This record gives sequence, structure tokens and C-alpha cells, in this order.
Amino acid sequence: MATISSPGVAVSGLDVKSIISQLVKLEGKPLDTLKLEAATVSTKISAFGQIKSLVSSLADAAGKLTSLTGWNGVTTTSSDSKFVSATAVGGTLPTTFSVEVQGLAKAQATASAALLPVGGALGAGKLRLELGQWSVSPASFTPGSGTPVDIDITATDTVSDVASKINGSNAGVTASVLKDASGERLLLRSKSTGLESGFRLSVMEGGDTDITSAGNTDASGLSRLVAGSTVTQPAANANATINGIAVSSATNTFADTISGVTFKAEQVTTSAIEIGVAKDNTAVQKNVDDFVTAYNAINSILNEATKYDPATKSAGLLQGDSTAVALQNSLRSAIQSVTGGKAGFQRLADVGITLQRSGDLAVDSTKFTKAMNENMEDVKSLFRNPDPGAASGVAVRVKALTTNLLGNDGFFKSKDDTLNLSKVRNTKDQVTAQAKIDAFEARITARYNALDTQMASLNALNAYIAQQVTTWNKSS
Repeated sequence: MATISSPGVAVSGLDVKSIISQLVKLEGKPLDTLKLEAATVSTKISAFGQIKSLVSSLADAAGKLTSLTGWNGVTTTSSDSKFVSATAVGGTLPTTFSVEVQGLAKAQATASAALLPVGGALGAGKLRLELGQWSVSPASFTPGSGTPVDIDITATDTVSDVASKINGSNAGVTASVLKDASGERLLLRSKSTGLESGFRLSVMEGGDTDITSAGNTDASGLSRLVAGSTVTQPAANANATINGIAVSSATNTFADTISGVTFKAEQVTTSAIEIGVAKDNTAVQKNVDDFVTAYNAINSILNEATKYDPATKSAGLLQGDSTAVALQNSLRSAIQSVTGGKAGFQRLADVGITLQRSGDLAVDSTKFTKAMNENMEDVKSLFRNPDPGAASGVAVRVKALTTNLLGNDGFFKSKDDTLNLSKVRNTKDQVTAQAKIDAFEARITARYNALDTQMASLNALNAYIAQQVTTWNKSS
């Protein structure tokens, strides 16, 4: 910024700094306008970002109404969920059945004999863990289809070292160490419940090549881990009866026993537990309410942004923006569309969802509930009829419209690009405007400095002449 050489009030008596400041302020009017325009563009970018978020919410709400599962909601009940709980997938046919639980699923667990000294080395060798199923009578083990896991044990490894290696082997078994007055015990437990998730631990001591040889169970060296070990909990399936028919599951969850229904055995029962599955229209009601709420949120923000108040002569941020008006009109058109459904179920108004003067939707819950209870399939078709063209359901049309609006080449991407381009241009224009202001200030400052210098010279000359005139008058 240019500076004036005089302290403010020039020799001429003029307040030069004030004059220059006012002139520069007038010259800066275009820059002030550009800054205001930049702030407005930034606000519009934020506003359209908010509208985009609301349109995304409407798309999600419409998606639930176009999905078949959104209309096939069911509810499950249990006469005592502390014993048996249940869930069902959408579309499951209404049903009831009784469940009795005789036993819960269990994971096999074993404990080695007490080992001394505590913290002592066990000896070198190899452990082998196999998953499979034990039979009770006669006791035998049938390996599963998985590959046995071999674990190398060094001569200095302790029980804790062995447990750590088992836990790191991904063998399907967890290990821990129990210490009591009699010594240390290696505790093993299957990671999964069920008969087929049992396990067998075998030992092959250092120097041995046959894991089945007697030397590997003689209670010396590493074989102490298997000799004298006990099964503290046998593997077991969950056992129950459904309407008196026996069923079994490797876990406490029975997922494929009743079509569409999953029930979980929480405790052994003392009497039959009744499980029920029924149609759940409240889910449909909620989805419709969410759809209406999402639409109204968009309509409300667009109403506010595009309004004009003649009394105060104030306009909304997007008043006069044809793209915002077009967006609102396209959404209203989709909402008010006539579908190809059954007569009496072709418009939202037919089921109690009406457009208000403000453009918002309102739901007559009584009328809509009656329509659901008496003509659910027709109500469903009104929203999700997938037929192309004019026959499409309202939610299908709204979903298609919002998908296009939110697409990579859709309305919001185009609007954002346009506004950001305007912002870039505005920034360049501000730089140009500021440069013009700086040049103008430099020019007028130089001129007023020159004027001030010249006035000072003239004042000095005037003083000199006055002095000379006074001298002449005295001499005469």
C-alpha cells in the first residue's frame, strides 16, 4: 500500500490521508461485491450439500419400500425368552410351535494329570491335535476331515510354553494352565461346541517315529500330558424337541429346523416354550412414515430457500435459482404420480397420504392402517410395482429419480461443479480487483504527495515575498 509523506494534514491544510482513504474505499466497491458473491456461493455449496444429504435419506427410505423384505416384516414371540428365544426372516409364514430343550451344546474340555515340578521342562517331542468325534461305547475317536496339527516341543519348554504354542497353532483348541497344591495341569478346550468338534491330543516324544507306540503314553517326559488326562466335559450337541419331534444342533442356535425361523436354546426347559411368528405391519408403517418424513425434510428446506417475502422484500438463498425449483418440481411429480395398480390404489391419496398446501405430505394413520389390514397386496403394489413406465410404483419412481440425482453425472455433481467453478472465477476476479485498487492508491498517493510538495514550495515563496515587502516598506 502506498504512503503519503506528510503526517496527515498537508501544508495546504487538506486532510490528505482521509481524502485518499475515501477515494480508495470508493474504488474498492467492486471488490466488496465480489467478496459478498463469494460468501453467497460458499453458502449455496453448503446448502446444496445439505439438500443432497436429505435426498440420500429419501433414496434410502424409498429403497426400503421397493424391497420385498420391506413389506414382509414379521414378529416373533416366545412364551419365555429366558429359555428359548427366536427370530424370523421377512416373508416367513405365520406359524406357532412348541420347543422343549433337553440339553445345551457343549465344547469338549480335558485336564492333564498334575505335573511336577511347577515350571519344570517337559521334554522334547511333538504334539498332535486332531478334531473329530468321540463315541462312548466302545470309546473311540473318528477324525474329522481337517488336517491334524503338529506342534514341536523343545527340551526346555514348560507347561506354559506348551499352552502358548497350542494357542498359536490355530488347531481349534484353546489351552490354559491351572496351578494348585498338587502341581500344574494343562487345560484344553475346543473352540466350538458340538459332537463333531471334539479333539484328541497325542504325543510323540523325542527320538520316536510312531505316535501310537507305547512309549508315548508311559507317563514319562512329554507323554505326561496325555497319561492320566481326564475329560472334564464331553462334547455335546444341543438337543430339543419341536412339537414332540427330536432335533439336534452343534450349537445352541437352531437355524435350519423351521423354515425362516431361528431359535436359540438358552436353558434346559422344564416345560414346553411356545414360539409364534406373525405378520408385522408396524414395520411397513414405520417405513412409510420414514419415507414421508424424508420427503418433507427436502420440501421444507427447498420452500425456505426459494421463498420471497413481498412485505420485507427479502428472498431465500436459492430464490430465483431455476435448478432448485426444477428439483422440487421433479420430486413432487414423482410423489403425485399415478401408478398402474388396482382402482382405488393408484395414488398415495387413495391410502391416506395427501399433499398439503405447503407441499408436505401428511399421513392419515387410520385410513392407511385400514388399507394395510384389508388390502396389503394393493398397498404394496402402489409403492413397489416394478413394472416399467407409467405403471411403476411411487417408491420405485422416487428411488429411480433420487438415484439419478445422486449419480456421478447427476444433478448434485453438476451443481457442485458449477458453483465451485464460479468460486474459482470469483477468486481470480478478486485478485484482479485488488491489484487495481493497489495501483489506484499508489497513483493518487503520488499525486497528493507531489501536490503537497508543490504547495509547501509555494508557501515558502509566499513567506519570502511577504518578508521582502515588509523590508522594503521599512526602508522607504
